[in-house]
Amino acid sequence: MAQRLLIFTRVRYRLTPWWVRVLVVWVVSRVITTSLLLLFASWQEQNFWTGKSPGYLAFAQLWDSTWYHIVAVSGYPSVLPMTTDGHVAENAWAFLPGYPMLVRFLMIVTTLPWEPLSVFVSVAFSLGTALMLFKLMRLVLPSSTALFAVVLYCVAPLSPILQVSYAESMHAFLLAVALYLLIDRRYVLLFPVVALMSLTRPSGLAFALALGLHIIHRWFTRGRDPFPLWERILALGVTVFSLVCGFVWTLVAWAVTGVPSAYMDTELAWRAPYIGYQPLIPFWPWIKGAEFWAGQWNLGGFGIVLLVLVLVLFAAALFTPWVRRLGVDLRFWSASYAAYLLAVFFPQSSTFRLLIPLFPLLGAVAQPPSRIYRTAIVLLSIVGQFGWLYICWWSNGYDWTPP
Repeated sequence: MAQRLLIFTRVRYRLTPWWVRVLVVWVVSRVITTSLLLLFASWQEQNFWTGKSPGYLAFAQLWDSTWYHIVAVSGYPSVLPMTTDGHVAENAWAFLPGYPMLVRFLMIVTTLPWEPLSVFVSVAFSLGTALMLFKLMRLVLPSSTALFAVVLYCVAPLSPILQVSYAESMHAFLLAVALYLLIDRRYVLLFPVVALMSLTRPSGLAFALALGLHIIHRWFTRGRDPFPLWERILALGVTVFSLVCGFVWTLVAWAVTGVPSAYMDTELAWRAPYIGYQPLIPFWPWIKGAEFWAGQWNLGGFGIVLLVLVLVLFAAALFTPWVRRLGVDLRFWSASYAAYLLAVFFPQSSTFRLLIPLFPLLGAVAQPPSRIYRTAIVLLSIVGQFGWLYICWWSNGYDWTPP
């Protein structure tokens, strides 16, 4: 009887549509993550954003959520705010319009306020990403492995960010679509997706680099994988388009404020509390960051050594059998986005959030079939959620680790 029941269960599972399996994973993961968010909300003391023990919607508005709200209701300043010592201060230009303008549109249509709609949009896109990630992984991996990659994405340590008022969830969905279209070589459809993605989170330059590597690879392998002229033209066209999209927001900020460096100066304002106001020199921020954090933790010159070690390990990981099974395009994206982060961002606690676009690499982590391994990594991920909420999201009054 037990054996028959087991066989019946396996048959029913195999007949279950893929999207139902993903939906179940997503629902269970949201129950877990929502429970953790509510737990931390119940512990939350009065702070800059909320009162004591706020409700879920209020707790979802911490940190940069306020800036997205400002953009949605007030837009962007035509005059850059300045500090007392003459530098550009933190302001709304650092936050791209895709997510807040979508929420603003829904606010106008439904007459509902920012708080519920901003969370709704993030949650909806998190489901969309889970569904799209499965389809993306199925291009390169077996169904069971693809589903476990979705599990890892849904329970990842930073998955709470997918259901608060941040743009990460929307960007992850658009990125999953873009990567799917790239692997499937539907270059024409990439144009609108790249445009929306580049106006949601900074990614146009990194995607342009990935597209460039894609073209080079297709050119050198055209003997066994034909690369007809019309595909070359389309691929090159979307590469140039993505490159332009990477600079569009800089041009918009310049046009509105009259200051050519408005966007860049605004971004640099966020790292000023760490290293002061300094011009952006590509790849220099991580060296300065290694020196800064080594000084904070009394590590001496070990900061640079640790940075080099991390970079070497990441580069080596891209050539492991598990990552190679993901195909060249997902590896190109991972390398390109990592290079972009190294070129422009200063490492601090928000860097963990900025690593979310590397989620296709979860396909490599998902490959070992051991039940013990899979159970352990899911449990560790949930523990990681608790740790991230404690360190980065929950405000305890003396935070130096914004999400």
